[in-house]
Amino acid sequence: MSDTTYKKSGVDIEAGNKFIQLIKPLVESTYNRNSKTELGLFSGAYSPDLKKYKKPLLVASTDGVGTKLKVAFMTGKFDTIGIDLVAMCVNDIVTCGAEPIFFLDYFATSKLKIPESREVIKGIASGCRESGCVLLGGETAEMPGFYKKDEFDLAGFAVGLVDESEVIDGKRVNPGDELIGIESSGLHSNGYSLARKVILDIGKYKLDDRPKGLKRKIGNELLVPTRIYVKTVLELKKRFDIKSVSHITGGGLIENVPRVIPESCSVVIDSGTWTMPGIFRLIRDTGDIGKEELFRTFNCGIGLVIIVSKKVSPRLISHLKNSKIKAFRVGEVVKRVDNDEYLRVEID
Repeated sequence: MSDTTYKKSGVDIEAGNKFIQLIKPLVESTYNRNSKTELGLFSGAYSPDLKKYKKPLLVASTDGVGTKLKVAFMTGKFDTIGIDLVAMCVNDIVTCGAEPIFFLDYFATSKLKIPESREVIKGIASGCRESGCVLLGGETAEMPGFYKKDEFDLAGFAVGLVDESEVIDGKRVNPGDELIGIESSGLHSNGYSLARKVILDIGKYKLDDRPKGLKRKIGNELLVPTRIYVKTVLELKKRFDIKSVSHITGGGLIENVPRVIPESCSVVIDSGTWTMPGIFRLIRDTGDIGKEELFRTFNCGIGLVIIVSKKVSPRLISHLKNSKIKAFRVGEVVKRVDNDEYLRVEID
């Protein structure tokens, strides 16, 4: 009889089963009255409260964490990247005014290491609670020979609901409207291939270094989790007429804002209206990065842009500041002229 086993080939089914039991309390901490199944079944069931919608629309989004994972591998710190995973999905969903209702994750690794894997799920559960959605299920896969030793990858999937009459799609944006930028927590989860090259290769910095202008060591700065904007946007939506919302991810301010304005419009952004955080200045100066490349790659301190009318703008900013959320009037919508770019960035 052959002693060749699945375990000897690198996949430990028993460890996977133990892991499910270990993370069960974390997953269940995100449950609400709409959750209709337990962890461990082949699928997750969710019963949405459709009575509060006249014409409900399902909204879905998927994303990952990108090469920010490389920093987690280097530092051995895994408790925040799960928050990033959730944030990248739910922030996209809320841009159209939808409320995230549940989340699924895909966690694939060369070999399941239970302590660090639990930290990842702990972050995912934290992000779900912060955004008010249920961690409905997921997949954990050991794939020896496919991923490098001690490395893994993450993908997330979120579903939300919004009434068709309340969708925010940018179609009502007009010249004269104003752009309100809400601060980011840092790099969020974009531009890490360039950030790592500049900081670690060109600048020769170590993750324990703390250059002038940074509040924390580089390793900690690079792992600050992506800010989750869900509750902020949903609360603002109830109080103000929101015309457009942009999540500033890959492509930065230059490419994300134009996605949710009419083709007849352009926007002018004045970067002098907010102070660029130290991590972006460090990357800019160390890598000798031009303005356009900087603003096309990173959020540069603005993680979300909301477009409202000129008369709504001061009240919205005041409300955010009273809520201890830093917000700035970062630009305005203008009429697009022939051959004009969608976005012109005025940088001091």
